[in-house]
Amino acid sequence: MPDWMFISKHALVLSLVAKSPRITAQELATAIGMTERQVRRVIADLYDSGYISKKRIGRGVKYGINPDLSLRHDTHAEIAIGDFLEALGWKGRKKRRKISQNDGAQAEA
Repeated sequence: MPDWMFISKHALVLSLVAKSPRITAQELATAIGMTERQVRRVIADLYDSGYISKKRIGRGVKYGINPDLSLRHDTHAEIAIGDFLEALGWKGRKKRRKISQNDGAQAEA
């Protein structure tokens, strides 16, 4: 592993969880080069701060991302996590179709 990286361990875990919501802590640890214990601490930090959610599925966990929270540093607080993850290749944010007043009137007719 290099002496320093552009992306923190928290961002690495978040980006991998975003790409593979059913990934295990052991798989994350192997991919990132951390111990499983370190990964579990990072997951706990992300969960406690509301960046991820967890849903128990059988013996595993499926993670969800809260894309509307902002980056944690004051200098980048205007950037949403979802936008950051999209820059890293995440395709999880779904575009919502806005309903205009005309659409609503047509639906009632």
